[in-house]
Parts: sequence; structure tokens; C-alpha cells
Amino acid sequence: MSHRNARLTVHGRRILVERVRSGRPVAHVAAEMGISRPTAHKWVRRWKAEGDAGLADFLHTYNHHRCHTALDGPTPISRVNNAAGQYT
Repeated sequence: MSHRNARLTVHGRRILVERVRSGRPVAHVAAEMGISRPTAHKWVRRWKAEGDAGLADFLHTYNHHRCHTALDGPTPISRVNNAAGQYT
């Protein structure tokens, strides 16, 4: 989940990438979507390097998909009581 002031969600980032891939200038797409040119370039670069996984929100990726060797394997979110609402 993006923070409440975020201009782009994961879906918006995919739209950004699709528009740039279709040949439109990054600066024009950024202006249309209300973000800065450097931010648009950042998301396009991440997509080129990592594919759709690069468009995911950082905290979601950090908490759910990274290696946790110091924790003997479980992700941090799995160690939080009631994180998924299983006790309500």
C-alpha cells in the first residue's frame, strides 16, 4: 500500500511504464501523471532492472519478500501478532 500522499500506486507505475514503452517521452508522461521527471525515470529504471517486481511498494517488498537469515527465515511481518487480522 502506498502512503496517502503518493502520486502513483503500483497500478499507476505500470501505466507510466506502458506509456514510456510506447515511445512517449518520459518528461511528457511525468507531467501528465503529476510527478517529477526524475521520479518517472526512477520507476522506468526499476522496471527495466527488475520487471514488474520493481514497481512494488518498498515496504511491502522489504517486509514480505527479502531474505531474513538473521531471523532464521521468517519475514518480519509474520512475527507481528495479528498482522493479518487472524485474532479478531
